[in-house]
Amino acid sequence: MSVARQVVVEADGGSRGNPGPAGYGAVVIDPATGEPLAEAAEYIGVATNNVAEYRGLIAGLEAAKALFPDAGDALRVHVRMDSKLVVEQMSGRWKIKHPDMKPLAARAAAILPPSSVTYEWIPRAQNKHADRLANEAMDAGRDGRQWEASASTAALDAPSARTPIASPPVQGPPGDQAAGAAKARAALAAARGAATPEGLFPLPEAAVPEPAAPETAAAPETAAAPEAAGSGPEAAGAPQTGWGAAPDLGAPATLVLLRHGETALTPEKRFSGSGGTDPELSATGRGQAERAAEHIAALGAVQDIVSSPLRRCRETAAAVAARLGLDVRIDEGLRETDFGAWEGLTFTEVRERYGDDLTAWLASPDTAPTGGGESFAEVTERVAAARDRIVARYAGRTVLLVTHVTPIKTLVRLALGAPPESLFRMELSAASISTVAHYGDGNASVRLLNDTSHLR
Repeated sequence: MSVARQVVVEADGGSRGNPGPAGYGAVVIDPATGEPLAEAAEYIGVATNNVAEYRGLIAGLEAAKALFPDAGDALRVHVRMDSKLVVEQMSGRWKIKHPDMKPLAARAAAILPPSSVTYEWIPRAQNKHADRLANEAMDAGRDGRQWEASASTAALDAPSARTPIASPPVQGPPGDQAAGAAKARAALAAARGAATPEGLFPLPEAAVPEPAAPETAAAPETAAAPEAAGSGPEAAGAPQTGWGAAPDLGAPATLVLLRHGETALTPEKRFSGSGGTDPELSATGRGQAERAAEHIAALGAVQDIVSSPLRRCRETAAAVAARLGLDVRIDEGLRETDFGAWEGLTFTEVRERYGDDLTAWLASPDTAPTGGGESFAEVTERVAAARDRIVARYAGRTVLLVTHVTPIKTLVRLALGAPPESLFRMELSAASISTVAHYGDGNASVRLLNDTSHLR
């Protein structure tokens, strides 16, 4: 009989352009010691982030199988990735609709028996080893060569692989309501004396993935869609017994979401994203920014400021920073949607020129605007990644995010666990303020939406 073997696979992929020059990285880790057993990385040419992430998963599973070729069904692999898309699709909770993803998912699923592999979402900060390998591969491709294991420093640059993980693995990024509730129940179970698996990487019992939901009920292919499975009372074992028994989670990371002030395009309700002219604030917008800055200064809570790179947000953020005496940090993930050929047009003009495309865009978060813009699914993945970075960096602090309509609505809808179509059902005025708090167990609380009292 084969000797039981357990390993952890961490995998990642990236694309500098999405699509653009892409690469992947994967590492197989001994769960008892945290030591890397094998590494894999490759530059794969021009591809999307999702394709690169799937290629990383495939490489990691193949490396694990190659390490123990005689283990057979006794091999247990626990995959940890910061791609919500890959984790949810490979776990069987999300439908795989994109034609580029289907063959990659099938290839990954065929490497080992489904009952031998489990999946866990982790924040990007906990996936540094694989991320570093992917970046080494992309750097090699940029220089016209392939990645070489002998030249890699990923194991040295990513000591987090050896950091103990105290809580049982529960899938879902911070802020996804179902995942947060599951984590809270898991914490309660642990507090009541539930056993914790030994080793640096607690491994869940292998299980056959649940069947996917019907096509009509499938979640969108985005790395930040709300988790469909595991949200019931029995999802994490012990049921919730009331707030009184909840563990002390400490102060949340509180995100104060400020939409930029008006530009010349705002009153005309023209599409103004990250693919257009990058307009400055109008005189009205500058006045709005000053009033927002005065209001935020009076509240006295904001400790840090992060802004979209676009000019209208940087100007709005600068007004607040001047009042508070703070620096402004730029995060590319907070930029507005790229509206492609619709940039600068009104809704009516888009309907007249690109009627079929507009209808398709309104009907599906996976549809991009005409001319190579971003779909809401792509924006959600980008914004969720920015959220995770910011929540990790500013845990327990209050941070002002100066950004745009779509990123703010996306952050709110993810915190609520609302469907993608909820984006069309929120009003968000120029220079308005919304607030979302993110707790250590992954839960989120929407505290304010579209407050414009400071502008009156």
